[in-house]
Amino acid sequence: MKISYREANEKDIPVIHRFIKELAKYEKLEHEVVASRESLRESLFGDRSYAEVVLAEVNGKEAGFVLFFHNYSTFLARPGIYIEDLYVRPEYRGKGLGKGLLRHIASLALERDCGRVEWWVLNWNPARKFYDSLGATAMNEWVVYRLTGDKLAELASGE
Repeated sequence: MKISYREANEKDIPVIHRFIKELAKYEKLEHEVVASRESLRESLFGDRSYAEVVLAEVNGKEAGFVLFFHNYSTFLARPGIYIEDLYVRPEYRGKGLGKGLLRHIASLALERDCGRVEWWVLNWNPARKFYDSLGATAMNEWVVYRLTGDKLAELASGE
């Protein structure tokens, strides 16, 4: 079994879109996916790229991906990497692809002088044990807040 990792390109949009939908189904969040191939093309490969994708391949076949972008820590005064999605197709789990994708991101973080790598995990996700085994720390004292839709528009308009 030959495992490789590579930066995604515009030709990979159908694969990235499929992986996002598969991940959403696994997370029981299919109803929240509004991303289209065109919106992915624009946000990942358009005039201003907002995120990057690395694909994991097994024997030349796409098996998983990680989508990430830079954030910033004022406490460290350094950039970081935030992993938005990490997904490995079920038939490839347990073969080291998830760890390989995280290792790839860790290497990029060091190359780019990042102070940390962060991600969120649903509290029921069995991958938490895997992340714990890597030495990752759950940030249980932090609460995530989110503004979307009408509430985001209301705040922006000053209403």
